[in-house]
Amino acid sequence: MTYRIAVVTAGLREPSSTRLLADRLSDAVTASLGARGEIAEVDLVELRPLARPLADNLVTGFPPPVLDDAIQTVTRADALVAVTPVFTASYSGLFKTFFDVLDKEALAGKPTLIAATAGTARHSLVLDHALRPLFGYLRAVVVPTGVFAATEDFGAAADGGVPDDRLDTRIERAAGELADLLTRRTAARDRTAPGSTNGGTFDDVIPFEELLRRN
Repeated sequence: MTYRIAVVTAGLREPSSTRLLADRLSDAVTASLGARGEIAEVDLVELRPLARPLADNLVTGFPPPVLDDAIQTVTRADALVAVTPVFTASYSGLFKTFFDVLDKEALAGKPTLIAATAGTARHSLVLDHALRPLFGYLRAVVVPTGVFAATEDFGAAADGGVPDDRLDTRIERAAGELADLLTRRTAARDRTAPGSTNGGTFDDVIPFEELLRRN
């Protein structure tokens, strides 16, 4: 089966550590689904070019076409990966604005992986203190493992060294949890689909008369 994964990244620089983390997460989700015999189609939504359209949407109440395309990409996706830089101990204003303009039902029940980047590991609690409450309010289904990356996590790789194994472990674990959630949901939906012999219909019910004969 093919799953559409929307990856929202709110990095403000080019290149940015936020985009780098988003790319590593999307690669890990693709690999994790591939290991399960599934296919991932990744749609990247970069918020930096959408700053002005987002402001226009807030003022007018109507999204410009380029922003509407991004909104539809996230709304129609089977799963979401959301990555933000940390500003003043929380998600960035650009990141929050994008999710403010989504329809209130857009993320309801959507499997979601949250991630953040910052200069130091002191900001790692942003995952649980800011991002989980936000996506909980939007009724997304957030996987247990969030991924936080400080500047030092990318330092070794940038210098030609070996990337931090702990960051790689978190990325792989979170990606696996998102893939598991997607595939389990599909399996459960198939079992309860009309005409399924695994549940959801009465095709396999034994008549009462037959039960009496067996006794």
